[in-house]
Amino acid sequence: MSDWHTEKAERNKRSLERLSRSLPAIFPQAVLARALDRPFIPPTPRLAIESYWREHPIRADRLARALAARTGPPVGWTWRISQNRKSGLATTFRTPPAPYRERAYSLGPGFCCVCGQPVYRLGWHKDLWNAGSNKNAVWHCACVVAWQFWNAPNGEAALLRRLQRRRCGQTGGRLWKSAEVDHRVPLFRVWSEHRDSRWPKLLDFWGLPNLQVINRDVHAAKCAIEARDRRAARSPETELS
Repeated sequence: MSDWHTEKAERNKRSLERLSRSLPAIFPQAVLARALDRPFIPPTPRLAIESYWREHPIRADRLARALAARTGPPVGWTWRISQNRKSGLATTFRTPPAPYRERAYSLGPGFCCVCGQPVYRLGWHKDLWNAGSNKNAVWHCACVVAWQFWNAPNGEAALLRRLQRRRCGQTGGRLWKSAEVDHRVPLFRVWSEHRDSRWPKLLDFWGLPNLQVINRDVHAAKCAIEARDRRAARSPETELS
């Protein structure tokens, strides 16, 4: 066995011992199975959970939107953007609307700033341990991954290609290596035409329901049409709060 494989085996042995010592009596079995199947075993339960959601961004996306639907929007909230960073509002319509990230509507420690639901032990979304909410946390582990997915879906292009069976989302033809991730309904249209839609239904425009992988030439043609339509419409950036 090479030195690298020996070092890896020793590292995994130490990580497994540390994980076993700190593992609570109740722990999600799917997460544990994923942790033990990794090339490098995460040494703590929290890292095991984070690793699980990073491996399953589509599940994280669906869960985050479902949790947000359970919470609903704060009373009086409307989707706004502002160039004033001190306002706590997003500075561009490309950022997913997240009322509980705004200072005026923040629920504080123990509640997720994305979905508004309580955060429990280890960043989990259910209180498996009857320990109450974690007053030191403001994110679910799943919502962290979902937020990253919404803001940078290109990072999961390979996964989206597999979900589409490597077929172009526009033409149905074979996807080429140069294919790109695209929003079916462009985000500038979400801002101009769907701004008054009820949150969290708005999040669907950033999640899987509005994402597709299309070939680069198809994407270029689609972007050209969208740019023409955008020039014809009122510029969204002029409607800042």
